[in-house]
Amino acid sequence: MLDFFPAKPALIGLTALLLGACTLGPAYQRPEVMTPPVYREDAPWKQATPADALPKDAWWRLYGDPTLDDLQERARIANQDVRAALARLERARAAARISEADLLPRLDLDPSVQRGRTPEDLAPGRGAFTATALHVPFDLSYEIDLWGRVRRSVEAAGAEYQASAADLHNLLLIVHAEVARSYFGLRTLDAEIALLERTLELRAQNLRLVESLFKNGQVGRLDVARAETELASARSEEAGLRRLRAQFEHALAVLAGEPPAGLVLAAAPLDLEPPAIAPGLPSALLERRPDVAAAERRMAAANARIGVAQTAFFPAVRLTGSAGWGSSELSSLFSWDNRAWGLGPALSLPIFDAGRNRAGLEQAQALHEEAVALYRQSLLIAFREVEDALSDLRHLAEQYDAESTATRSAREAAELSGKRYRAGLVSYLEVVDAERTALASERAATRILGQRLQAGVSLIKALGGGWSDEALQRVAASGN
Repeated sequence: MLDFFPAKPALIGLTALLLGACTLGPAYQRPEVMTPPVYREDAPWKQATPADALPKDAWWRLYGDPTLDDLQERARIANQDVRAALARLERARAAARISEADLLPRLDLDPSVQRGRTPEDLAPGRGAFTATALHVPFDLSYEIDLWGRVRRSVEAAGAEYQASAADLHNLLLIVHAEVARSYFGLRTLDAEIALLERTLELRAQNLRLVESLFKNGQVGRLDVARAETELASARSEEAGLRRLRAQFEHALAVLAGEPPAGLVLAAAPLDLEPPAIAPGLPSALLERRPDVAAAERRMAAANARIGVAQTAFFPAVRLTGSAGWGSSELSSLFSWDNRAWGLGPALSLPIFDAGRNRAGLEQAQALHEEAVALYRQSLLIAFREVEDALSDLRHLAEQYDAESTATRSAREAAELSGKRYRAGLVSYLEVVDAERTALASERAATRILGQRLQAGVSLIKALGGGWSDEALQRVAASGN
């Protein structure tokens, strides 16, 4: 088999072609973006001891809640959106490997057997005959990448694979953030329900007191009706909160990849404090946001496809060859004299394509411009989300302090009103009004605390959740 191919002429010609090869298309450069030096909402209120960096991946452990940790782990493993993203990542990995395969020759074994009869008129002097043809060829096909079409295709597929990896990290970040937000929403409702349960006990006591006073003729029926109304209203509000809590519980079940009926979370107090998080510099979002990294990688892929489109204007050279055996008899098929081979280049030169190649190049350039705009837009959105979260945390902290002061005053006013009513100094309407104000203020303070926790999650998500583009660098270094 060693002399099937004329080795020296083929190698010399192939070497000459490869030495003259080049790679068409613009060299990739990340475009410049306008990055503010600092966040506007960061400096005015930054706390003294913020966290320097978020934990890698498991950022929710900042809150020190085992139930939240368990829900996050279940979501990471069983969330169906995450599983779909994993499948997309494997599809992108396979596409990258398919592109890489074009860098090497393709060798196929194409055996065939045919038996046929040749009529007499087509075989003058020999007469009609029946013959068998056996072929066992190895077919070689290889595109000589003179202009870099294959290399640019591999570059584009590799960038798309890295973009899919960033998409997976971004989806995980979204899922984990949604689990945390839903969990804190549920715990906020737990705290409100606990407030209403205490209010129900207080209003039941008030009703018993008013009924006793009514029986003794000290108050009228109007006070009894008001006390019954307040008790029934509190029960109605509690039922409404329990309905909302069930919806949060069902949402958490779906995020964890479980049927809604399969997840039951016991009530727990809202005793968490939002952790202090340093947002860092805006320029760090270039490496800390997986969605920004995905947009940047797709921009790189679009840039490589410009080179692919440019190669369509130049001739394509393919090296084809075949080597094997052929015979009419199986017994002599593999004899040395029945060997056969063929080797030669094939040239394809575009002459007239009715503007197809020009349109293809314009399409690739437009797609690149689109990718650049989407990349810059993803950065603007990232900056906005960080500013929004910082602003929310700042103003919610101020609001919580003010509401806590109002709650203490309202609670004191309600206690004084109760004492004045029992002393016969005021009507029950004043008691009702004071208790409503106290309950509303306590519930408002509870909701603001829940909003602060959710705003902290939003800031963590906006900062990338501790992710960095080191993961994509590892993907690139591993050769897909």
